[in-house]
Amino acid sequence: MSKRQNTAEEEAGAIDLTPMLDVVFIMLIFFIVTATFIKVPGAEVLKPEATTAELKAASILVAINESNEIWIAKEKVDERQVRIVLERLYSENPKGWLVIQPDKGANIEKIALIAQAARKIGIEKVSVATEKS
Repeated sequence: MSKRQNTAEEEAGAIDLTPMLDVVFIMLIFFIVTATFIKVPGAEVLKPEATTAELKAASILVAINESNEIWIAKEKVDERQVRIVLERLYSENPKGWLVIQPDKGANIEKIALIAQAARKIGIEKVSVATEKS
């Protein structure tokens, strides 16, 4: 009989952790949903300097490296496929910005090509990333 009394006393003194786990999971879900993730284009670029540089959030990030290769969402994209890839990304977030990150050695023609493709799709917010000098 003393064994039954010990287990009954242990159960009475035990702390129920279920409500605490519920709160922890709700907080975890809240932080995951509200988190802002940093987008990376996939290519390492050395941005040109500008005196009027501003910090803006981008939902579509396009990089042009020094070899004039276009990188979108960590993938090298042929210039003939830029419009298709931009259409897909823009359909996922139609209120987003397009930011072009050219390398200092990139040709202006590549920047113009991406900007024209964005305008044809309907992306109105297009900017070019630079370093503040």
